Amino acid sequence: MKPAVLVYPITNRAKRIWDFQQKSAKTPFLVLAAATAALSFAPVESAFAIPSFARQTGMACHACHTAYPQLTPLGRQFKMNGYTMSSGKTPAYERVSAWLQGSFTHTRRDQAGGAGDGFGDNDNFALQQVSFFYGGKIFGKVGGFLQGTYDGIGKVWGWDNMDVRYADTGSLGKHQLTYGISLNNSPTAQDLWNTTPTWGFPFDASDLAPGPSAATLIEGGLGQITAGVTAYAMVDNHLYAEFGGYHVIPHGAIQTLTGDASDAPKSKGVAPYWRVAWEQNSGSDDIEIGAFGIHALLYPEGDMSMGADSYTDVGFDAQYQHFAGDDSVTARISTIQEYQRLNASEALGGADNLTNRLHTLNANVAYLLDQTYQMTGGVEHIWGVPDATLYGTPNGSPSSTYLTFEGDWLPLNKHPWAAYPWFNPKLSAQYVHYLKLDGVSNSGGGDKASYADTLFLLLTLTL
Repeated sequence: MKPAVLVYPITNRAKRIWDFQQKSAKTPFLVLAAATAALSFAPVESAFAIPSFARQTGMACHACHTAYPQLTPLGRQFKMNGYTMSSGKTPAYERVSAWLQGSFTHTRRDQAGGAGDGFGDNDNFALQQVSFFYGGKIFGKVGGFLQGTYDGIGKVWGWDNMDVRYADTGSLGKHQLTYGISLNNSPTAQDLWNTTPTWGFPFDASDLAPGPSAATLIEGGLGQITAGVTAYAMVDNHLYAEFGGYHVIPHGAIQTLTGDASDAPKSKGVAPYWRVAWEQNSGSDDIEIGAFGIHALLYPEGDMSMGADSYTDVGFDAQYQHFAGDDSVTARISTIQEYQRLNASEALGGADNLTNRLHTLNANVAYLLDQTYQMTGGVEHIWGVPDATLYGTPNGSPSSTYLTFEGDWLPLNKHPWAAYPWFNPKLSAQYVHYLKLDGVSNSGGGDKASYADTLFLLLTLTL
């Protein structure tokens, strides 16, 4: 039997934070941290994934994850096969789970006026996220993951990443075939590897800290505001191909489902999406090399008076995993090239240039020790054609370069708490160091970019 996969529920479009006043917000975060530390020394038994998938499969977390949300080959198989693999009948209510995160953010320089609505200039505690989700088999060969998340800054509930699949197996001549259809609301949310934007590293980031102004469209620009259908197939567990399309949903639906449709574009036709990958697994080693992309015609902010803007994103990615007992190494790299033709935005005064190019690079390596301690280091680089109106940066440049270092402690991942084996907390300490931010570097002395350096502490609980 193939084990369960933990699909990590994060709000990728904004990664928003539950807004608590600084004074009152310290208490829940510190209580959660103390409770986690105490429970980590309680009696233990065999490990499970989050409740919804664990109750359906009874499988161990580490069979499908190095450290969640990073998937192993078995985890990718579970997701590709539609989340339907089961050890027996599971009532629908047992496929409902909850997700909770508490955080602390410190930036190198105070942010005058507050880091966010209701937060101080620095050293902010917050209940970062509360999510409820349904995960697992729906009926027959249909399964999925449906998530709702509270947005504390917007003070509204909204839908989050969604992936509903029909999957089956068959043959193509002498070749084994796994195929299916995915209905989802974020390009790359359905992807199997942790190299594409939705599930890529860093998996969490503070929304109470400065960050780059520029990002390609596929890196969250269409997340939770589109409806997409893709068809996919895997041949002999090696060659993967997927093709489909996305369309921005009506603004009224965006307002209802996310709480804010003010900046949402409208689609001109269907935006084609494609993904190809080759995976080779030898037991202790797994290698993936692939490419992905999307081409979208969009009316900026829904204004159809001057035609549509054109975005073409082409990405290339690779991932290597090595497994040695309870230890593992995962290395990932991806790059995205975006080609913009901004007929509408340039005419409407939203961009200086008719054509632009934007590029991103994300490379990182994670080492997991004894299924309990993980260390990850990564670099991200953004560069492209300057456009002061489009990006709103000091010199018009979209360029940013920063390093991210993260340490994770999963005290119950290998030996969960006996009283409630689905409780699998993770304590994370992340530090982000900026070499360049929005075209401004640290050269010439001072902390021109590194003023935004951020210490981010995060407690994640599954309930």
